[in-house]
Amino acid sequence: MYRLLTHNDLDGVGCGILAKCAFKDDVTIRYNSISGLNREVEWFLEHGDKEEQLFITDLSVNEENESRLNLFTEEGGSVNLIDHHKTSLHLNEHSWGNVTVKYPDERLTSATSLFYDYLTEEELLQPSSAIKEFVELVRQYDTWEWEKNENRAAKRLNDLFYLISIDEFEEKMVSRLSSEESFFFDDFEEKILEMEEKKIERYLRRKKREIVQTQIGGHVAGVVYAESYHSELGNELGKVHPHLDYIAILNIGGRRMGFRTIHDSVDVSEVAGQFGGGGHAKASGSSLTAEAYQYFVEKTFHLQAIKEDPQHNSYNLKETSKGVLYVDETGHSYFIYEVQENQWKVLKNHHDFKEFQSFSDAERSLKREHRAWLAKDEQFVDYLLHEFLHGKRH
Repeated sequence: MYRLLTHNDLDGVGCGILAKCAFKDDVTIRYNSISGLNREVEWFLEHGDKEEQLFITDLSVNEENESRLNLFTEEGGSVNLIDHHKTSLHLNEHSWGNVTVKYPDERLTSATSLFYDYLTEEELLQPSSAIKEFVELVRQYDTWEWEKNENRAAKRLNDLFYLISIDEFEEKMVSRLSSEESFFFDDFEEKILEMEEKKIERYLRRKKREIVQTQIGGHVAGVVYAESYHSELGNELGKVHPHLDYIAILNIGGRRMGFRTIHDSVDVSEVAGQFGGGGHAKASGSSLTAEAYQYFVEKTFHLQAIKEDPQHNSYNLKETSKGVLYVDETGHSYFIYEVQENQWKVLKNHHDFKEFQSFSDAERSLKREHRAWLAKDEQFVDYLLHEFLHGKRH
């Protein structure tokens, strides 16, 4: 008999689906939140069937359970912890710890892909095209490679996961992977996914108008309140506001925070770690602790939302060498223009202010340090008229 303790997100449930395909009715599966795993481990070690082979996937144990699992294995118990988070790498010092962040070809791993590798290598699961496709969709979604690869099916698989119950999703996927030659969405799933995509679009449009900007611990962060679609929201806001180091998404009711970044230079697992959480370099989470509440709620509550850059300008356009106008919430103007190659000057309120090597560097500085945004065409024309009337030329 087998027991699997795994996460309750797509990657964790993907492990449960593989376990069902491999072990059929000989496996007991428990899906857990990050905070709930250690209670499950404690219960198993105190009351569970010690003859069961224990798998832990997509989650890590605390120090107390780390010691208990060592004792359990020394007494003959069987444990295999399979994870892909770098915050779990220290568990590799134990015989039961199997944590791998990247494959040799530099692809990021997921718990589902690592568990699939284990099951097939141990000949506990017969490979098939459908299972391989499913595993890769889960891996690409969990590592966010789906966007770079434009693999919309991976995103839709996660959408479907949240549209139906875990039990129904598990049942559907086990049946499909056990009987079909390739992976697909049926007609009903296609319909509800289409409806969900429209709902997500409306939700993201609303939340774009609510994000605020603040500086926390050396990073410039965006903060937004949201209970749903954290991955989609974090990714979209990161692209709309690339000057932000990361996006903090607060679920006040659940007392949880999610962190997302689009930048390779920022590791949000380190940010989450400051508040007792963890995760991936580009996606992580933590509890909304009292300290976190002070930084992300109290400090930001009075702030105005970030202004979006106009999308329909005809004249005031980014990267224009003759000049681009930005404004801030206090009424200051910032005019960026190219002096010569690799030299861009900024005028603040018509006076010399700063110089940069590129337009993008100048814009990033204005957005990070002055919370400025691209002016509308009407403001741009008024600015140029003022310059003309005062005899200035750039």
